[in-house]
Amino acid sequence: MLVLVAPGQGAQTPGFLTPWLDLPGATDRVAAWSDAIGLDLIHYGTQADADAIRDTAVAQPLLVAAGLLSAAALGDIQPGAVAGHSVGEITAAAFAGVLDDTAALSLVRKRGLAMADAAAITETGMSALLGGDPEVSVAHLEKLGLTPANINGAGQIVAAGTLEQLAALNEDKPEGVRKVVPLKVAGAFHTHHMAPAVETLAQAAASLAPADPKVPYVSNKDGRAVASGTEVLERLVGQVANPVRWDLCMETFKELGATALIEVCPGGTLTGLAKRALPGVKTLALKTPDDLEAARELVSEHAHA
Repeated sequence: MLVLVAPGQGAQTPGFLTPWLDLPGATDRVAAWSDAIGLDLIHYGTQADADAIRDTAVAQPLLVAAGLLSAAALGDIQPGAVAGHSVGEITAAAFAGVLDDTAALSLVRKRGLAMADAAAITETGMSALLGGDPEVSVAHLEKLGLTPANINGAGQIVAAGTLEQLAALNEDKPEGVRKVVPLKVAGAFHTHHMAPAVETLAQAAASLAPADPKVPYVSNKDGRAVASGTEVLERLVGQVANPVRWDLCMETFKELGATALIEVCPGGTLTGLAKRALPGVKTLALKTPDDLEAARELVSEHAHA
């Protein structure tokens, strides 16, 4: 059984979209998406520097566009389940047929702008904790006033809060944590700092007509497979200000009988977690079109065409 997953913010790197635009029709497709949402995805995906694509309002639609483009290059496949990490949940909603590509990109454009506005209210950020016991780390973060915004499994937790709180974490790490690594994001996502964005996103979602997922859609909220398109959309809205439970998503992949996992462009982060948390599950990250042949082989072995 194949799981198709989409990465979240921080996975983007300068120029990562360039090789994908060499695929037949890709440039025209991305240009049409750019026109639809009022953002030059081709420029940001090929020429912009790291600081420009770190901007939340740019990074989020860019990641969704890359995920949709790379998944389309696999052909018409039927995964056993889909999921996305943070903003990748919108990509996954398109994979599942809950939203069409244009609706997904329109929603993520509004999400990125709303979260950028919320992040501008207070200087905040996120840092990954390497090593340590999750229960000990979560308790320590809460003592410092930080939120365990991403509980990713495989021992990885991401803390979020104000820059002062994150500085305190650097000086006072939880027992067993080897290192605290600042992430390339522009705010404390999936925390109460994002509450202003929830209302904006709810208004944007109200104009959409979601379809029920064609395949199991595994939600960041609690790792549950959601069967209602309306509920998927409600969860996408609320998840902006709530922690990502990727650990529970991976538990669900295991329960569903996953035998392979493909992470769409710009892949790497989620396959890395899966290698540690899902032993025996074959993994593949779509980084460039050079990875497509191996991905198609995995699809033929583990998914329905």
